[in-house]
Parts: sequence; C-alpha cells; structure tokens
Amino acid sequence: MIVIRRDSEIYESEGGWFHARWHFSFDRYRDPENDSFGAMRVFNDDRLIAGAIWPLHPHRDVEGITYVVEGTFGHEDNVGGAYGPMPAGSVQRMTLGSGALHSEQNASKTEPLRFIQIWILPETASLTPEVEQRSFTREDRANRLLKVVGPEGGAVVRVHQDAAVYLASLAPGTEVAHSIGEGRGAYVYLIGGAATFDDQDVSTGDAAKVTGQPKLRIRAREQSELILVDVPMEFQPVGIWRGRI
Repeated sequence: MIVIRRDSEIYESEGGWFHARWHFSFDRYRDPENDSFGAMRVFNDDRLIAGAIWPLHPHRDVEGITYVVEGTFGHEDNVGGAYGPMPAGSVQRMTLGSGALHSEQNASKTEPLRFIQIWILPETASLTPEVEQRSFTREDRANRLLKVVGPEGGAVVRVHQDAAVYLASLAPGTEVAHSIGEGRGAYVYLIGGAATFDDQDVSTGDAAKVTGQPKLRIRAREQSELILVDVPMEFQPVGIWRGRI
C-alpha cells in the first residue's frame, strides 16, 4: 500500500530565522495519524538563514540523521569531537543515547542552509553519545538509490537500528526500484523535481508512506532529487520512548 502525502499537507513552521516542514508530530505540532513511521520518529525539512544558529538543546535515546541539501551545515555539541562544516551531499549521524546537547548551525554568513533531519529510535537505550559524518557527491547518487546510512557501517554511516537511508539524483526517464522486506516500510520524499512513485505522479515536496508491498518503483519525469528511509514497522521502543509509540 502506498499513501501519498502532498506538499500542501505537510505542517509548516516559520520562525523568521528558520523555516521548517514537519512531516510527523514534533514540538508543538501533534498529528495522531502521523505521529511516527515505524522506527522513524521525526522527518523534518529545515531551512536556516545565513549565519543562523539553533541554540544548544538536549535529546536522548535518538539516532539523529542529518542530510545537507543546500548550503553548509555547522554542528556543535558537548560530546567533545571536532567536526568540520559539511557541504551539500553530506550525512551526519549523532547518537544522543544517554543524553547530549547539540546545535544545528548555518556555517555560511552569506548563503541559506537547507537540511533534512531524521530521528531513528535505536535498538538499545542509553548508548554513549557520538558523532559520525561523511560526504557523498551528486555523482555518487546519480541515477541510482545510494545507501548512505545503515546498521553495518563501513562504507555507510552507521545507525544503531536495523534501518537505512538512501539518496538518489535521477535524470528524466530514469527508473529505480527499492525492495521492501516483510514487516518493513519505506518513507520516500521528493526533495525536488517531478516523478512517479509506483504509478502515482508526485512533485517537489510530496512524500509517500509505503507498507505491505514487496517493492516501490520510482521514475523521474524530470531531473529529481529524493531521499528514502527504510525502517522496521514493528519493534520494541527503548529508553524514554518505551510505551510511547
């Protein structure tokens, strides 16, 4: 089953120095029909004006995944690592585990920043906080679904859950397919362009929840950028999330 979510249906938050689209319940936004998607708790499309800094704030028992769409992403935390600014195409995972402070920042004083932030709920509570990040080029994801996050680590950014994130930059007419295992779901978001998810037309800002089917077909109708998150739909929440999903 595929459920299309149109761009106009996604919650919008405007704060002057930031603009955000919250796909699932977040902060003051509460939507019982879109409270989470399996092991994915949050999917936000965020924009910061030049030089903007989201003040340090705490989280725990979350795997925070950041994908930089446009601009230069800066990061600060109390874990103690040294992290250089991330250009477009970069992916970061911050394990907030037993609790940590972090700050999302626009590292440019002149250009806006756009990034997608995803919260994956981990398999284990109170993990030691840590950060991993790496960059991928447009060529890396050209005309294919490029896996950039997974539990195996190595060539991809590691996440402490049986979950995965894929990126694609598709030329017009290109078709790719994603296999969906039993008991799993895919959340796919068209960052920009025009495409079809299975046989349904989608355009910039549209998303889809896909469950109960073995495969999702994606075909670009024009140059398109997208992100796909594959997660288990049934799992045992841990830590602060126990009993809340």
